[in-house]
This record gives sequence, structure tokens and C-alpha cells, in this order.
Amino acid sequence: MTIAAPAIPLPAPFRPKQRLGFNTRVSFNDDDGPAQGLRDGIELFKAAERLGYQSGWAYQRHFDHYLSSPLPFFAAAGQHTRHITLGSAVIPMRYQDPILLAEAAGTTDLLIGGRLELAISTGANAAFDAVFGTADTDARTEAKRRQARFLAAISGEVLHTVAGQGQGAPEGTELRVTPHSPTLRSRIRQGSASLDSSVQAAKLGIGLISGTVQHDHDEGETFGEYQARCIAAFRATWRETWNTEPPPVAVAASILVGTTAELREKYAAYDLGRRTQGIAASRPKGALTPAAPANQPPGIQISPVFQGRPDQVLEAVLDDPGLASADELVLFLPPAFDLAENVRLLTDLADTVAPNLGWSPTI
Repeated sequence: MTIAAPAIPLPAPFRPKQRLGFNTRVSFNDDDGPAQGLRDGIELFKAAERLGYQSGWAYQRHFDHYLSSPLPFFAAAGQHTRHITLGSAVIPMRYQDPILLAEAAGTTDLLIGGRLELAISTGANAAFDAVFGTADTDARTEAKRRQARFLAAISGEVLHTVAGQGQGAPEGTELRVTPHSPTLRSRIRQGSASLDSSVQAAKLGIGLISGTVQHDHDEGETFGEYQARCIAAFRATWRETWNTEPPPVAVAASILVGTTAELREKYAAYDLGRRTQGIAASRPKGALTPAAPANQPPGIQISPVFQGRPDQVLEAVLDDPGLASADELVLFLPPAFDLAENVRLLTDLADTVAPNLGWSPTI
């Protein structure tokens, strides 16, 4: 039995939530193995759709106990769902071949009926150069180059005109990515962790999803305050650049509604882990220990965990400037939680807090 949060009027700065989503790592442990983790991931998307969630997102992580190749997973999950959109949050462009990614994305989108939403990032992380190879430029510059090439490819632009023999097609042939999904570019987002990347997304004409790690905030500025500032900059830059209204903005957040004393204790322990261990908190059995320190370096912030009774969570969400600014909330699921625990989180958020945020399920 769930405990419904009391219905209250939305405060003026709070945007009603048009969509509700979740973000999963599609993790697996050493006991059950990766095949079971992938099957559980599909079941999670099916359960979310039954609950009326509009979006489901999966995080990409290489060489660990998490999903490393999202597009084949989305193609499979899309055969078991009908309405929910399937998105990556995020795919780091530094380690992607932009043309191969565009081919795979177009194929996947067509297979699942135009429900693919790709969030890509152009961060400076270059942790796996030893495997993927180094680049002549710095990691961020290379990621932006590949992002531009990818956006051109999925837009259907001519990538090369055959100028001689031995190039795989008759001379004069214009080569474009096939199969082409004509509306896919409108569903590309920038995974943003800073003001600069938010502005970059607007200038490129792609959407925005704000994650659970940020950098370059002002001294004393809270996570939510900086997040709201980044979203405002995205919208202002979009209007200035394109002279149209910007697309809806999504924000990922740990919103853990404790409908029982036992669940509240569990979620409080996770909150403590996030605050003391950082990104190392909540790892499935066998997962690697992150190389990053528990205490984030200067300039880095990790998002808060909103946990407690339904009324407490609702109040905290309504008071947070970042969440207030978003059009879509994306529930960040703890990586070590199993299928049943994650479904419980989805259910309790949808049953208690979300309806008081202006959200209506899609059934």
C-alpha cells in the first residue's frame, strides 16, 4: 500500500512536468551474469511503460559491469514496448566513430518506430585512450569534431562525393548514411554538466539533458542553483540563435520516495554513500572501483539525493531550483539495486510524488 503525498498547488517558478523518465545503468553482478542483467533491463523498461513513464534512459560505461553498447539493447527493448522512448544518457563522443554510430542509430530508430533519443557528451574525459587510441587534439576538441560529423551524418548530409574508381561506388555518387531516419536529429540531446555545454547545445540546435555531475559552478552556488542557471542559458541562447521556443529540458535526479520505514532507512543509507563515497557508491558485485576520489576535486559537484517520506520528497523537489526549471524529470536509479527494487522506486514515485508535479501517465 502506498502513502500518497498531499496534493498542493505548484509554486509559481515550478514548471509542470510534461514527462517522467528513469535512467538505468543496466548493470549485472558476478552471481547472475550479464545475460540476466540485460534481460532484467528489458523487464524494467516494460514495467516503466506499464506505469505510464514516457522515457527510459540507459547509461553507457565501458569495461565494467554495466551496459557498454546501448543501441543493440534499445533495438531489443523496443520490440517489447510500444510507447516509451528509449535514450542513451550519455554516449561520450570521444570514443565513437561518428559514421558507424549514425548508421546504428538510424537502424535502431527505424526498428523501434522513431522512439530513440540519444544524449551525447563532449567532455574532456580520455580515460581509455590506451584502448581506443589517442588523438592529435585534446579530448574535448576531438569529441566536438566527432559530434559535428555525427550530426551531419544523421541529418542526411552528403558525406563524400565519389571522385574516382576504387571508392565503392560509381564516380559522382553522393554518399549518405543509410538507412536514414529523417526525424532522428530532432531527438538528439547534449548531456550537460556545465554552462558552456548547455550553451553549446542551444547553438547546435539540439536538446538538453542535465545530469548528476556538474563542474565550473560559482563558489557557494548549490547544485540546483547552477543547474537552473545552465537551463536558463540554454533557453536564452536557443531563442537568440533560432528565434523559436526551445525544446523541453530533462533533468536526471535521485528521487527516492520512501513509502515504508524500511525503505526510508535503505534510501538514507544510499544517500550517505553518495555523499561520502561519491560515484563509487552503489556498485553491483564485481564492478570496478572508480579511479576518481570519493571527495570530488575542486569545481565538481554531485547532485543531492531527495529521499524521505513522500511529503518530504515532494517538498524538497518543489524547492529545488534545478528540478523546478526542468520540463521532464528522469529518476536516476542506484546501480546496485535489483529489478524488484528499481520497479518499486518507479512505482512509488509515479504513485505519490509525480502526480503532484503536474505529471500525467501515458497508458
